[in-house]
Amino acid sequence: MTQEQAVDALDYIRRRGIGTLAERMGIEFVEFSVERAIATMPVEGNTQPANLLHGGAYVVLGESLGSMSANLWAGPGRLAVGVDINATHTRSATSGTVTGTCTPLHLGRTMTVHEIVVTDEQGRRCSTVRITNFIKDLPTP
Repeated sequence: MTQEQAVDALDYIRRRGIGTLAERMGIEFVEFSVERAIATMPVEGNTQPANLLHGGAYVVLGESLGSMSANLWAGPGRLAVGVDINATHTRSATSGTVTGTCTPLHLGRTMTVHEIVVTDEQGRRCSTVRITNFIKDLPTP
């Protein structure tokens, strides 16, 4: 993907939006292409009572990255919808920002699978998320 295509993909996110939940959680996309998408999310405001990043917050970051990436792959006139997601949390973030890096494991005509690795500010893996999306045609207006 060229630099121009990557800028166009980020513009796609700006035009489409990332969704109210992702906005409320402070998720920001910093790189976006079919091959790789990266977004950050603050720990503050997304913690559980023990002051650790909530496990569901990792999943929201992963699903936001994976679903948006699948929809970019699907292209105009098609919609990618999540059908399966799982996460394994291996470390707890307690402050700062986490970064999710999304890469495709499978890009098919009707299904995608993405892996999202979420790391803390020291680059340590905190969670691994995998999402499967089904791609369907949008109804013709």
